[in-house]
Amino acid sequence: MAHDHNHETHGNLTFNEKLVKLLEHWIKHNDDHAENYGDWAVKTKEKGMNDIGLLLEDAVDMTELISNKFKKALELIKSR
Repeated sequence: MAHDHNHETHGNLTFNEKLVKLLEHWIKHNDDHAENYGDWAVKTKEKGMNDIGLLLEDAVDMTELISNKFKKALELIKSR
């Protein structure tokens, strides 16, 4: 699955504004990946590959934990 990696710099943005944009991008990016991992976890389990499905479900959980860290950072930077 291809996804956009537009990492152009925004010269007019302050450091905080740029960080907000990056965090928002990383959250969406991670959420998209977590959804894809979850889809494949279901597919592998349907094919009898439960061990692989469980690992992919773990990857979903780990990715969601990372997104939650980004969301917390986003809340903090927006409050400053």
